Order: sequence, then structure tokens, then C-alpha cells
Amino acid sequence: MPRKFGEIAFTPEVLAAQTERGSRQSYEKYIANGPANDIITSNIKEFIAQLNGFYLGTMSSNGYPYIQFRGGPPGFLKVLDERTLGFADFSGNVQYITVGNLSGNDKAFLFLMDYRHRRRIKIWGRAEYVEGDSQWTEKLQIPGYPAVIERSILFHVEATSENCPQHIPIRYSETEVEAMIAPLQARIAELEQQLSDRAST
Repeated sequence: MPRKFGEIAFTPEVLAAQTERGSRQSYEKYIANGPANDIITSNIKEFIAQLNGFYLGTMSSNGYPYIQFRGGPPGFLKVLDERTLGFADFSGNVQYITVGNLSGNDKAFLFLMDYRHRRRIKIWGRAEYVEGDSQWTEKLQIPGYPAVIERSILFHVEATSENCPQHIPIRYSETEVEAMIAPLQARIAELEQQLSDRAST
């Protein structure tokens, strides 16, 4: 159990709930002896590189959490160093809720999900947005992707945690389904050609 995750997520109220329900002792042992897990490891970096979307959580000034899906080509969420992630913020519905929230509270959360392999990673940290900075725009843009970049968002990692796959449904992306059925379609085309050749003889 990662130590930094416990320091952030296990608030006094959470600790009280764990104590009341009998799980506190186990978690206390895991947290005390667990690794910090406060950097982006090579394993997490590899996981991030294949993602085409993730969920970004921020907190509004009235105390309500806000979660937004961010999508793009695989690799649009970039590992800048072992403690920093970044992505181009593409033009959307111009509500600017995430930007507004980060203006008042930089605490943020990333929920990374791979349904195909039933794997999820949670990342706590602080986020900032940078507007009008060509250096970051150039570094975070995706060549050939037509979306307009409004700003760059940098995420400073404080803790990571990977959950077990329990209850995660297996889902496939359109690209994955196409790759899976391509051999079948090729075989069907081959058999159809064989039938056509026999019918013509």
C-alpha cells in the first residue's frame, strides 16, 4: 500500500470510518511499511503512453468536486519528468470549469483507466494551466491532430496508487475491435474468393 496515497486520502474522517468498520489496523500496517509511490515509474509511464483518455478531477470554491473526461490520440498525456505530467488542453464547450477551479484551488486528481486490460491508476497532485506559452504548446501538441490547443495543463504528482481489477468490466475501443476482426475479415474474403473461383469453373 503506497504511503503518500494514505497520507492524502486517509483523512481523519476516513480513518474513523476504517476504525468503525474494522479495516484500520490492516491499512495502518500497509501504509507504515509501504513505498512512497510519489513518482511516475517506468511502468506507469508505459501505461500512460497507450491511453487515449483519462478523467481529471478538480474542486470548486463552493466545495463540490468536478470531474471531466479528457480525450485525444494515444500519447497526448505526456510524462515530462518523474513528477510532472502535461497535456494540451483542446478547445471544448468553453465552460472553463476546470480552469476556474484551478484558479482557486490547484489540488487535482487523475483517474487513468484501461478497460481492455482491467487496470486503473489514481494520481493525486496539483495542477496548473499555462496560456499563451508557445514553449509548452510546442512540447505538448500532437502532430497531425486537428484540435485547437487553448492552453497547456501541467500536473505535479504527489501520490499514485494502482487498484485491483475487481469489478472493472472489459471493454474494447474501436481500434482494438478493428484489429481483432481484421484477420476474420481477411479469412472471409479469402473463402469468398475461393467460392467465386469454383463457381466460375
